[in-house]
Amino acid sequence: MPIELLAPAGSPEALDAAIGEGADAVYLGLKNFNARMRSTNFTYSRFEAALRSLRRMGKKIYVTVNTVFEQREADRMYQLLKYLSILGPDALIVQDFGVLAMVRSEFPGLKLHASTQMNIASGRGINALSRHGVSRVVLARELSIEELRSIRAQTNMELEVFVHGALCVCASGLCLFSSYLGGKSANRGMCTQACRRLYTANDSANGGVKDSAIGGALGGAMGGALSEEGYYFSPSDLQLLEELPQIAAAGINAIKIEGRMKSADYVGAVVSAYRLVLDAVNTNSDDDTIRQSIIKGQEILRGDYARSKTKFLFTMAVSRKDLDWINPQQDGGTGINLGIIQKTRSSTDDKQGLVSAGNCPVQLAPGDSIRLHRYDDSVRVSHKLKCAEAAGQGNYWISIPGGFGKGDQVYLIQTKALSKRYRPVITEKSTVSKREPGHEKAPLPQPAAGKKIINFPEGLYVAVSRIEDLYIVQSSRPEGIILTLNRKNARYLLSEGKKPLPFKPADIILTLDPYFPQTDDETLTEDISFLTDRGYRQFMVNNIGHFSLFRDIRSSVRIIAGPWLYMFNSWSLSFIASMEVEGFVSPYENNRQNLERTLGPPGRQSQRSRFFIPVFAWPTLFRIRANLGQAYDFTSLRDNRGEHFNLICDPDRSLVISNKPFAITDKIPFLKESGFHRFIIDLSGPPLKKNNYKDLMQAVNKGIPLPRISRFNWKDGFFTSEQGAGSREQGTGNRGQGTEKEA
Repeated sequence: MPIELLAPAGSPEALDAAIGEGADAVYLGLKNFNARMRSTNFTYSRFEAALRSLRRMGKKIYVTVNTVFEQREADRMYQLLKYLSILGPDALIVQDFGVLAMVRSEFPGLKLHASTQMNIASGRGINALSRHGVSRVVLARELSIEELRSIRAQTNMELEVFVHGALCVCASGLCLFSSYLGGKSANRGMCTQACRRLYTANDSANGGVKDSAIGGALGGAMGGALSEEGYYFSPSDLQLLEELPQIAAAGINAIKIEGRMKSADYVGAVVSAYRLVLDAVNTNSDDDTIRQSIIKGQEILRGDYARSKTKFLFTMAVSRKDLDWINPQQDGGTGINLGIIQKTRSSTDDKQGLVSAGNCPVQLAPGDSIRLHRYDDSVRVSHKLKCAEAAGQGNYWISIPGGFGKGDQVYLIQTKALSKRYRPVITEKSTVSKREPGHEKAPLPQPAAGKKIINFPEGLYVAVSRIEDLYIVQSSRPEGIILTLNRKNARYLLSEGKKPLPFKPADIILTLDPYFPQTDDETLTEDISFLTDRGYRQFMVNNIGHFSLFRDIRSSVRIIAGPWLYMFNSWSLSFIASMEVEGFVSPYENNRQNLERTLGPPGRQSQRSRFFIPVFAWPTLFRIRANLGQAYDFTSLRDNRGEHFNLICDPDRSLVISNKPFAITDKIPFLKESGFHRFIIDLSGPPLKKNNYKDLMQAVNKGIPLPRISRFNWKDGFFTSEQGAGSREQGTGNRGQGTEKEA
């Protein structure tokens, strides 16, 4: 079968460009529940018109419903899915297990594709979804060609991979950074692109993780002399045009172009380049013909108005030492860099700025689109030029929006004159439909049938990531201990002649990393088998692919569904409960109101007796599949708002955590009144110090609010478009200490 070329349609104009240049299918979002809420998206009437037109053309249309939804949104989700089930797009692209469960139960005629936001990077994850009616998986971006081949050997599922466009530095679907700063969750389509920001590194000799752990929350201050600025987490853009022959040989069914927030010019150029090469590959052309098509395609892509290009981890060695995809000197902007505004002047109609655009390949003109970045990288705005007056030597006076001036950066993102005209897919005559989602109430999910559940003991559970930390936390005698199961810890637990641990194997809960790549499958399978033989019988899973690791030993182990499975609603909870888990952990992004709505009122049959609530943690904001310690010699940094962060690296990954922990330890009494009795103190981030741990536990036992902490989303919940740019946009500093009234 020929490989499908799938293109973004963030606007009707981009749709025209994608189809005009030969895309086989497009993906687009409607007004709600899609991962690009800031793009134009489609009205219902325009969507229906596009659907009718594309069917006549023999093209496919996929609708993105790839965000998580809260319990209060269950009716709206049900209404949207019912509307889509009547129209019958070719597939829905979904992230939330709740959407998957609702579709399978109520609208089984809808075809499902698993979004890259679902974080599927292994054959086990794919096959788990195939058993629940998913027909295609959009694989995580962080995979190599060797891993793609290995995955194909394990599954018959349709596989789709991203081949071009912007990258996330964080592993697919695991970014909490934007949500932590102000409730604008990437899992809700509201990402504010923290990875593209300018950061200032701190001198690792004077500050960093070790001096800013629990002490930072309990009175310690973060040290470190300010050092060099850089865009330390802003990756280059993906380009795998040259790798299409390998991708085809690996058995991939569809290739995907990122860019629902990009211009029609961008979409048209990229689709045309990949169409050219894909046609040569699909028709089994000779090597020389394919090489020539790649050369022509590369020439087309030189004008895609985007960042420098990378193959990311596609051709990586297992050691992942090649970090050519990240460059601290490359700012987070996209488009042709026109330079900085040198000075400003006022005209009768607009404020104007003088820029030196000598490196611009076109003449600037009214109607061109630019993007402006404030000099301190605090604000980014797109703007259509009202004037562009040549001022000699490549300089231009251009209109600029209010709030921008001297020193701010300007990028050209689209030209009006060179924009190619495409035959419109949607005509005015075709948008007459006034059909919209209805007002039905969502049914309740069916309770999961399973074995008799034995609840975990009530009390405090402490999570750590280092073996040595076990000896520190034993002093408080927690009800349970949770230990990160990584390669280093597994080797120690399985070694002979080691120092006796302060906890029995049967009392330790081993938690699995949410990023589960194909290369870890064999090792993790063996480790779990050996560990269960040694008496370790409790595990916390964080990826849908983890469940099958325990298939042959399920009767002898206890499983807890971890926070990275994103159980934000009763439907996703029901789906995970069907895996016969014994416990659940509330997501770090969750808020009290949503948690209580999801579980219903306390009572004899309430799920609250099976829930663990994180009450202290350094949530992982970025989880990066690379050792950034090979490139960076700092361990702490800050952004332009004064927020401080720590960088923790090991050979397999890098974590970015906030210097300000999430804490609701003083809310434990109120939570107990609401029927919750199992709480997690998550210390798995920075190294633990004995004195800091003692101080923390004293504060917890006395119910004293901790200083310099974040409530994360616990009180205010997710940011919504209805809120506008309120105080929550200002970052964690304004979401701060809290009072008893919050409870």
